[in-house]
Amino acid sequence: MTSQSTPLLCAFVATILLLAVPMGRWLAAVADGRLTRLQRFDSAVLRAFGASPEREQGWREYATALLVFNVLGVIAVYALQRLQGVLPLNPQGFAAVSPDSAFNTAISFVTNTNWQGYSGESTMSNLTQMLVLAVQNFLSAATGMAVAFALIRAFARHSAATLGNFWADITRITLYVLLPLCVVLALVFSAQGVVQSFAPNSEVTLLDPIGKTTIQTLPIGPIASQEAIKMIGTNGGGFLNANSAHPFENPSAWSNWLQMLAIFVIPAGLCLAFGQLVGDKRQGWALLIAMTVIFVAAVVAILCAEQAGNPKIGALGVDHAESVLQAGGNMEGKETRFGIAATSLFAAITTAASCGAVNGMHGSFTPLGGAVPMLLIQLGEVVFGGVGSGLYGMLVFAVLTVFIAGLMIGRTPEYLGKKIEPAEMKLVSIAILFTPLLVLAGTAIAVLVDPGKSGMANPGAQGLSEVLYAFSSAANNNGSAFAGLSANTPFYNAMLGIAMWFGRFGVIVPVLAIAGSLAAKKRVQRIGEDGTLSAMPTHGPLFIVLLISTVMLVGALTYVPAIALGPVVEHLNLYK
Repeated sequence: MTSQSTPLLCAFVATILLLAVPMGRWLAAVADGRLTRLQRFDSAVLRAFGASPEREQGWREYATALLVFNVLGVIAVYALQRLQGVLPLNPQGFAAVSPDSAFNTAISFVTNTNWQGYSGESTMSNLTQMLVLAVQNFLSAATGMAVAFALIRAFARHSAATLGNFWADITRITLYVLLPLCVVLALVFSAQGVVQSFAPNSEVTLLDPIGKTTIQTLPIGPIASQEAIKMIGTNGGGFLNANSAHPFENPSAWSNWLQMLAIFVIPAGLCLAFGQLVGDKRQGWALLIAMTVIFVAAVVAILCAEQAGNPKIGALGVDHAESVLQAGGNMEGKETRFGIAATSLFAAITTAASCGAVNGMHGSFTPLGGAVPMLLIQLGEVVFGGVGSGLYGMLVFAVLTVFIAGLMIGRTPEYLGKKIEPAEMKLVSIAILFTPLLVLAGTAIAVLVDPGKSGMANPGAQGLSEVLYAFSSAANNNGSAFAGLSANTPFYNAMLGIAMWFGRFGVIVPVLAIAGSLAAKKRVQRIGEDGTLSAMPTHGPLFIVLLISTVMLVGALTYVPAIALGPVVEHLNLYK
């Protein structure tokens, strides 16, 4: 940790905790249906389209509506990519996107992954960027938040058969949370210098030191509007290939700061909204503190690894140690505008929050510095996580925690007055273990077959890390990547697309099933006949420590062998 990185981290954490309070209140009001005047408008719109917002749905009907909505989204996104060559707002004259890339991108943006195997400025027209990618940024984010709302209602209700109305939830989340925030943030980004234009690409004449002139094409387009929802919705898909490392997407230290805050503000607020809606604010703070502790530890680990630098650079006689005259450390893959501190913090935020946006290249981090973002993804994107998905993922771990703790101390496994029984634990096991199965099986297949190996530019431990990171990012719906893997091939487009789809909905469906089971339960009496609590309190330091331990233990047992063969081996080779 340096004199620059410590205050930066402290300021970020403090700001997020402050912003989480008003955001939590607003999200609770939206989830609880307390915006009565505003809801007259959306109710009229929903009825016009044949939906009845007052009629609530059971978990099966809620899940069916969600799946149908997202399947239709995949079809629409795929079709528009294939037809972009004959559609308007295509000043660059881009042809149709190839079938395999269009398939991958359609699933990617519908699942809130935003994995991009293509270069946006040379592949997607302005219409595709706005009507396909930006719109799905809103809808995929709203889908994750709708699932979180349904699970919160399951804990707040008892002896209930319904979880809410999916169509009402996704409409109100979009209209009253995502859209207002993005309008404001897009205007602020534009003021900071983020490009927002419908003009064709600009050509400028450059003069090199020997007097030779060259023509460079500068890609421009409606970037600020997409940048706002990219961050607020924890989507991560950039208008430009360099993502938030490009000065047209992220021109200044202030825009970088706002982007980092935008990624975390809704996930943090959802934790406090959870506490308000279940009637005990301490429960929300317990989840938020657990997430914050893991996040701070991850940032410190990345900063220490990157600030230590590359020993092979030092062996060449290059002075890369921190001093009064230089920041020192490993600057490879980092923007000089942001440096090691801001890039390391951004890397931890984007991989903890299921965002996938980057302002530096994770593959150029030191082996251990790159292993931490990878592990944050592999933990299940529950350290703040994506909008909605982070909260419902952490609540699944909370249920597992109270079950294990209850068995250890001989008390009833119970969370917020709901008994945790075998049916819930089977669904919890599926939700937690299904994604690692996709990651590890996909990685194993990719490194065994020729189409998978042909995309690996780097042999050995680094190549394995690149493939492992790719499948971890896809199945956990993150979207960031290590450089060096040529993933825009029919093999990887298909394999990663499958991992993204099942990684998203293979978790959502069990979570909604858990919600349906919990909502139907009666509240248990927490005070026993002897006057003592019949279950472990779930808001104090002990529960927070147990929750953190459970998240880390599951991640360690699942992924450490694979990480040992990739980043750990590479680290040992670096110091050999």
